[in-house]
Amino acid sequence: MIGNTISHYKILEQLGTGGMGVVYKAYDVRLKREVAIKFLPPEISLREPERARFMIEAQAAAALNHPNIATIYAIEEVDDELFIVMEFIDGADLKKLLINHCQLSIDNCLAYAIQIADGLQAAHDKGIVHRDIKPANIMLIPRGRDQVKITDFGLAKMAQASSLTKAGMTLGTAAYMSPEQAQGLPIDHRTDIWALGVVLYEMLTGALPFHGEYEQAIFYEIVNVDPQPIPPALERLALHTSLQRLVNKALAKKVAERYQQMDEMAQALRAIQKSLAAETAFAPAAASTSIVVLPFADLSAQKDQEYFCDGLAEELIDALTKISGWRVVSRTSAFSFKSQNLDIRTIGERLNASHALEGSMRKAGNRLRITAQLVNVTDGFQLWSEKYDRELDDVFAIQDGIAAAIVKKLQMKLTGAQETELVKRYTKNLDAYNLYLQARFHLNKRTEEGLKKGVAYCEQAIALDPEYALAYAGLADGFALLGFQGFLPPNGAMPQAKAAAEKALAIDEALAEAHTSLGCIRAIYEWNWRESEKEFKRALELEPNDGAAHYWHALWYLLPTGQFDKCLAEIQKALELDPLALVLKAGIGWQYYFARQFEQAIAALQKTLEMDENFLFARDILGQTYLQKGMPEQALAEMEKAVALSHRRTLSLGTLGHACAISGKSAEAQKILQELLELAKSKYVSSYDIALVYAGLGENDQALTWLEKAFAEHNGWLVFLKVEPRLEPLRAEARFSALLKKVGLQK
Repeated sequence: MIGNTISHYKILEQLGTGGMGVVYKAYDVRLKREVAIKFLPPEISLREPERARFMIEAQAAAALNHPNIATIYAIEEVDDELFIVMEFIDGADLKKLLINHCQLSIDNCLAYAIQIADGLQAAHDKGIVHRDIKPANIMLIPRGRDQVKITDFGLAKMAQASSLTKAGMTLGTAAYMSPEQAQGLPIDHRTDIWALGVVLYEMLTGALPFHGEYEQAIFYEIVNVDPQPIPPALERLALHTSLQRLVNKALAKKVAERYQQMDEMAQALRAIQKSLAAETAFAPAAASTSIVVLPFADLSAQKDQEYFCDGLAEELIDALTKISGWRVVSRTSAFSFKSQNLDIRTIGERLNASHALEGSMRKAGNRLRITAQLVNVTDGFQLWSEKYDRELDDVFAIQDGIAAAIVKKLQMKLTGAQETELVKRYTKNLDAYNLYLQARFHLNKRTEEGLKKGVAYCEQAIALDPEYALAYAGLADGFALLGFQGFLPPNGAMPQAKAAAEKALAIDEALAEAHTSLGCIRAIYEWNWRESEKEFKRALELEPNDGAAHYWHALWYLLPTGQFDKCLAEIQKALELDPLALVLKAGIGWQYYFARQFEQAIAALQKTLEMDENFLFARDILGQTYLQKGMPEQALAEMEKAVALSHRRTLSLGTLGHACAISGKSAEAQKILQELLELAKSKYVSSYDIALVYAGLGENDQALTWLEKAFAEHNGWLVFLKVEPRLEPLRAEARFSALLKKVGLQK
């Protein structure tokens, strides 16, 4: 279809597909405007019942004229091709926005919900029920405050055309269906009120109110189970109990107990919006300036400078983070847009950033040409740009110049020290600096191969400059991760990590990332909780806007010690700085898992996997959570995926073996156990992984013996002894209490 002209519409690109057809972007050559065209597939368009449904969709939507409803221009037919021509909406759907953010701000939730309610009321006034309200059918147009457009009235029912809908026919998306829809009962406009309640709940919490692996399981919850209250951990909702009441009323199981008209719900939403505005009018203004430094593009002929471009962006992120008064998006989220040709306004919206720095680098021999530009993402206007043609040995001055120019343009107040040196020069040896950039490039991959390459590059950099503090910090990270993930024995890797971190701090005590590394090592290797907390506090004192420091503090100190509320707050702080980081989103699920809040854990982990279905960490934890929820089939399915994704790493094998044993599949558990024991003859296998399988099999003595071996190894996973649900059967054992005391988690 793309490139063809149908009637007077030139097809430009495919926008999406659905059960009722394919949607294309097209150009109306007659009226000189972009449009969207929805076609029925030939095998459907030639069948009269489906054709009739399509006509009803068009007639229903074409009868509507409202700023919050996508406009229908025409119904056309060419050579048995039946299609609707409609308004082209240049924006993103709400589903994509929810995938990229765990939750939206209350302001945006209310604004979107009010516009949806207004559009639906206009439809209801004409006797039209949408019946498929869900985030994928809500488009957002970035015009100042986003304008909402409701799309796809493909499941709408006009009162006079109800004969085309068979009794009990399940239309729409299960999770958003009303109880009457789920039961195949007659419906009216109040089913849209229910669906809007579901969407509002999801916007506020980042989770769906009703869950299930199968459609029937979701339907059971919709009909019989009340949703979890809006989580109290979300402090932003604590002052708005009226919002909780509104959601409860919209989601009343009995139709008569819901809002009876969409206008009523819109009025209630506006009252809360007005109350919120009055409350915030007297609050101190929050710092609104925020910036994302995007990866620089490598324009070199050989395309071999990716590590250098990434390193340049990272240096600028580190420099700008040190300046108080603004928020700097962390590396993980900034780099998630690498190689994506997205509009800068879309990136800014997803990251909640007001400004973006982007640029390119071209290297020819020993000459560099670096181009940088600062953009206001709200309107796409360029605020500043500069080109630098320099010798390669002047790269530090280039970095400092770019950072200083940005700060000057944004009129930020600097201290005297920041004015003279935004980018701290940890080495004067350009070759050592180059090796360090390559080290960080590989360390950030977090794979066994990447970590080992990163360690090797750090060692080479240190050989050239023995006083290079950053290289020692990178070395500490590499060895710590190799030891914790089971790629090297902890007793071998962790002492090297500790020595490297301490050497980095001996050179530069103010190096925040070395304090963070040492905080992790004090916890997972030494089990010295007092010193661990001390190192994390020092790191955050030096770099309060370092998302990684907040996350590791949460994971290796607050979580093992059972401080769940503080842990969640720290991860959420990290997410503010790094809003697209998968590890942070999965970390929220892990926190809920350890806190025994399994419903919330499942919701957070499923949301993470919507962003990347192959994210191993989330798969592993989701499987464990399903097991604790008493859902063994789902648990085993997730864990088998994790084993495959990890290429049968021992950490995932131990988790699967434990789940098999708990699920009554003892033979499979024994087989995995033998595989681990056999592997241990030729490579390091974590004793903790073997202990888990024995614990699942109910062989407590063996499980405790292997946990004691893990203690002798200084295995990092023992930090979770106090909170790990899988070890619950061992807690009554004296040997387990002794272990808790040895690792400092019990007096």
